[in-house]
Amino acid sequence: MIGLWDTTGNEVVKALAAERRSAGGVASGLALTLVAVVEEKKVREAEAAATIAAAAHPCRLLIVVRSDLEGRSRLDAEIVVGGRLGPAEAVVMRMYGRLALHAESVVMPLLAPDVPVVTWWHQDPPDTIANDFLGVVADRRITDCAQASDPVAALRQRAIDYAPGDTDLTWTRITLWRTLVAGAFDTTEARVVGATITAPESDPTAALMRGWLQSRLGIHPALQHTDRSPRMHSVSLQCENGDTVTVTREENTALFSRTGQEDRYMPLPKRPVGDELAEELRRLDADQIYADALGAMAGVTGLDHKPPMRVHVWKDPALAAKAESEAGAMAGPGGSAA
Repeated sequence: MIGLWDTTGNEVVKALAAERRSAGGVASGLALTLVAVVEEKKVREAEAAATIAAAAHPCRLLIVVRSDLEGRSRLDAEIVVGGRLGPAEAVVMRMYGRLALHAESVVMPLLAPDVPVVTWWHQDPPDTIANDFLGVVADRRITDCAQASDPVAALRQRAIDYAPGDTDLTWTRITLWRTLVAGAFDTTEARVVGATITAPESDPTAALMRGWLQSRLGIHPALQHTDRSPRMHSVSLQCENGDTVTVTREENTALFSRTGQEDRYMPLPKRPVGDELAEELRRLDADQIYADALGAMAGVTGLDHKPPMRVHVWKDPALAAKAESEAGAMAGPGGSAA
């Protein structure tokens, strides 16, 4: 590992090249560049997840930590090739002051040549991805609405702000659920006429599962709230011929029940974030099924017709806070302008 404190982007580029040469790294063997935008307290989580993902998808990992926007501009960097982060070429960059608002000035020269760029936010996702240049330059963008204070509202915002190439780890977390539900109809042609999802009110996976069933089957699933489980508890489908198919979570297994058949247990483990991230890195094109499910969940149509490219919209948090402060000072006692 090489540590560079109070350094420059040019020095980071040189140090990475030197470390790669000493470790025998070959840039042409990289499948992609993964840019992770992370809060300081979640850096170790992001590194652990990226290590798992890099084992399946050799990548250059660039971890961007924005801190203390009000202080002096400074860049601290750690460069790791192999070692504790597995096969990844990794640069952990902590940016302070105004530099944190221009992270792309450091990140862009570090992108691996001729490979796709994926940006992953391991924190509360941005309301508008176009405000973050690291999202605009990416071919694929991965958010995680479960990290938001209101996950379901954040998922709706992802639909409003959607562009082809976007995805969310909420979608990845229902892959096994979707597999079990879809597999129930390999041996029957019975039409589904209704569905009920039992889950906590704030569970985004249940909201997206509801959107998926609506977009695929043309039904409007009912959502039954429960406090018995912190995650989606069950999915029940009612068929036209009177049969009922139910998948119920029990710890790390799923109880599969169907009218006229014996109950069966299927694996339904809670996967680490690294496995979820690795799954999303398997595809670098737009996920049409996700777009349909997200649009149905949020009541937003035409997501697949949105332009895939975003135009960067500059937003300075300091200026926004100043404007809000000035507007508050101009307001009278009643809350309106004096």
